[in-house]
Amino acid sequence: MQKPVEKVWDLTIAPDTVRLIIEKARMVSAAVNEDYEDGAEHEVELDGDARDNHHHDGLAEEETEDLTGQELRQIIRQLNVDEASELIALTWIGRGDYEPTEFTEAVAEARQRNYRPARYLLGMPMLGDWLEEGLEAIGVSAAQ
Repeated sequence: MQKPVEKVWDLTIAPDTVRLIIEKARMVSAAVNEDYEDGAEHEVELDGDARDNHHHDGLAEEETEDLTGQELRQIIRQLNVDEASELIALTWIGRGDYEPTEFTEAVAEARQRNYRPARYLLGMPMLGDWLEEGLEAIGVSAAQ
C-alpha cells in the first residue's frame, strides 16, 4: 500500500459513490471467482464418462449475480465525464500506473482518451481493490 499524500484537489465524484462501486465490483468479482475456483467448472465431457460440473443453486442465484453486475454498470454509466475520468484515474493510481501526486495528470489523460467507462472498468478483474488503493493513496479513506 502506498503512503497517503496530502490532498491538494477536490474530487468531483463523491467518495461514497466510489465506495459503492468498490463494494459492487467486489461482489461481481467474488461471484466469478467462486464459480470458477477449481478451473474445471462448466466442463462437460461427451464421451462414455459424461459428467456435468456446472454447480449452482438455481436461476435465482444467477439472476442475483447478474443484477449486481447490471447495477454496477448502471452506476458507472450515470457518472458525468468528470466523475468517470476521476474514477479511471483512481483505478490507475491504485494499479500503480500513476503516483498519487499525479492525480490531476491521470484525470486529464482519462478525459482525453475515448473510453466507455463502464466497459473499460468492468473489464478489470481487480477493480474494487485498485479503487480502494487509489482512494487511500490520495488520502481519502476507503472505509465508510
